Amino acid sequence: MTSEQTPPVPDTAMVLAAGLGTRMRPLTDDRPKALVEVGGKALMDHMLERLATAGVTTAVVNVHYFADRMEAHLAERTARGLAPRIVVSDERAQALETGGGVKQALPLLPDQPFWVANIDSVWIEDGVSAVQAVARAWDPDLMDVCLMLAPTQGSLGFHDTGDVFLEPGGRVRFKAPGEIAPLVYVGVHICKPSVVADGPEGPFSLLPVWKRLASEGRVFGVSPPGLWMHVGDPAARDAAQARLAPAR
Repeated sequence: MTSEQTPPVPDTAMVLAAGLGTRMRPLTDDRPKALVEVGGKALMDHMLERLATAGVTTAVVNVHYFADRMEAHLAERTARGLAPRIVVSDERAQALETGGGVKQALPLLPDQPFWVANIDSVWIEDGVSAVQAVARAWDPDLMDVCLMLAPTQGSLGFHDTGDVFLEPGGRVRFKAPGEIAPLVYVGVHICKPSVVADGPEGPFSLLPVWKRLASEGRVFGVSPPGLWMHVGDPAARDAAQARLAPAR
């Protein structure tokens, strides 16, 4: 892509909210993980606000565990006029994991690149919109996937052995067995519909798909500045809440 040609920033996101949140119990005994509050705000709302600020106008949200409560929360946001517009992808019958969830939602998503976001990462930005940093890096001529990454050092709640390396030009290399990588995936990326379109029926994970595409040089990443926090269990929620409090 030439400097005169800027790819359009995706305005639609798939927000993955169908998980059982078993590691978050007892906080998820009566609600989905997406509705656990951190810093006085549901995890879902943290992510929807980040996406809306970056220009996302429609969010497709999958629901499974406590689906009725999740839908009620989303409807209440809509009634208050909060962006983005919400479309529900119903997985009540079966939770489909990351890849299967996105594949089922393809009829609700555009036939062009879109965002995919988890709800279990929150962050404090350091002068740069992390979502917009990924958008600026996105180049569909070179990439099938562009991942938002963060350093293991200084981040909270992520495994300390990391996930990936960033090679020259921003290409992602997944660590080999026994390696320790400096960067972790923090739950937001841009992808093409083709990434999941040929996936199997039923549940499947995005990770093996990414690893195959990375071996073909089609996965890139961006590591914006900031403080990154993975909210995976009650202790991590408390740690994130303590860090968010002064930034509220």
